[in-house]
Amino acid sequence: MKIEFHMAAGLGFEPRLTAPKTAVLPLDDPANRGKRYPIPSTSQSYFRDMLAQLYADRIKRLAEVLTQAGVDAVMLHSPVDMEFMTGFNEGAAERFMALTISNRGQVVLLCPMLSVNQAARAGIEDIRPIRDGEIVDAKLQALATEFGIHNKLAVDDFMPASLVLQIQRALPAMTLVPGSIYPGQLNRTKGPAEIKELDEAGRIADESLAAITGNIKAGMTENDLGEMLQAEMQKRGGIPAFSIVAAGPNGAEPHHHTDDTVLREGDVVIVDFGCKVNGYHSDTTRAFAVGSASDKAKEVYDVVLRAHHAARAVLKPGVMSGDVDAAARKVIEDAGYGEFFTHRVGHGLGLKVHEEPYIVANSQIELKVGDVFSIEPGIYLPGEFGVRIENIVTITEGGHHSFNGEPPSEIPVY
Repeated sequence: MKIEFHMAAGLGFEPRLTAPKTAVLPLDDPANRGKRYPIPSTSQSYFRDMLAQLYADRIKRLAEVLTQAGVDAVMLHSPVDMEFMTGFNEGAAERFMALTISNRGQVVLLCPMLSVNQAARAGIEDIRPIRDGEIVDAKLQALATEFGIHNKLAVDDFMPASLVLQIQRALPAMTLVPGSIYPGQLNRTKGPAEIKELDEAGRIADESLAAITGNIKAGMTENDLGEMLQAEMQKRGGIPAFSIVAAGPNGAEPHHHTDDTVLREGDVVIVDFGCKVNGYHSDTTRAFAVGSASDKAKEVYDVVLRAHHAARAVLKPGVMSGDVDAAARKVIEDAGYGEFFTHRVGHGLGLKVHEEPYIVANSQIELKVGDVFSIEPGIYLPGEFGVRIENIVTITEGGHHSFNGEPPSEIPVY
């Protein structure tokens, strides 16, 4: 078996079962980033042992988190969370899949027969396959007995209701509680290798937008612009993950579905886009005007920009995420646009586009060094336009670091 290593959460390597005997090493020299270097076959056991220790440490830490929370075990269905804990990443669609980790550090994977070989290659030792059509009740009941699951069982936020109902049927006396927060406490804080990947993803996003501004003009469509952005991200080594382009009145819909709407002279356009670099995401939003900007567009942009900077001004270790939201929200409310700011200020980012910590009103989550999240206040005027400005930042000992360049000081006109 050949292994390819990629940057990983908290260490610098992540296993991928693949044909080439190559690796991406977390070298500090920027000229070497992204290059692949052969791994001698004699070194493979070293890397395998290192990864096994990495996952063992994560499982131990998760068990401690579960114990502190009074939870007997957590069932993970998200491929990203399963990979973070064990190196195994595979979706099951409608089939039953659950990586179960107890507060004593026991690990069992219940999975379709189709996934057994991949799970074994990832190093999971206790795999309990489920055949198509098999009722899972007996396996779940046996697992509960072995793990001592008598009180609270956590299930992650990505587990389909159909699977949760099967768990409830098999374990009717169990109290089910939300579970994504527990692995989230482990992966919300990024290490130096992860910060490098996020920096690279942010750089690619910034450069991709800069590369197309000279080609933006009235008459092109939202889809045209989105395709240009994705092509530039791919050209620079990123894997395009998403692109939202919302022109004119469409910009008043924060998650508009990009379509064939034609950009017109004077339109305010929102672009919200991102890519992945070795699994880590960027997420950037900018607003600009086509051809010319109205006085109202200039005013709204200025309010959003001041709100963006107000939120970033309070960032430091120990600040509550709710206070960050409040700092941005006050600027928009004081300007008379409070009712048109309809969402939280930010969300965590990493292997997922949305993860802990969430920067939301009244949150008492204390931010700490290594936390990574967005700052993205916005104003959305129905029937007119919207403005949102988003940078991804991380908390540092001295305040914060942005993975994106600074947004323009006034609304750009292209």
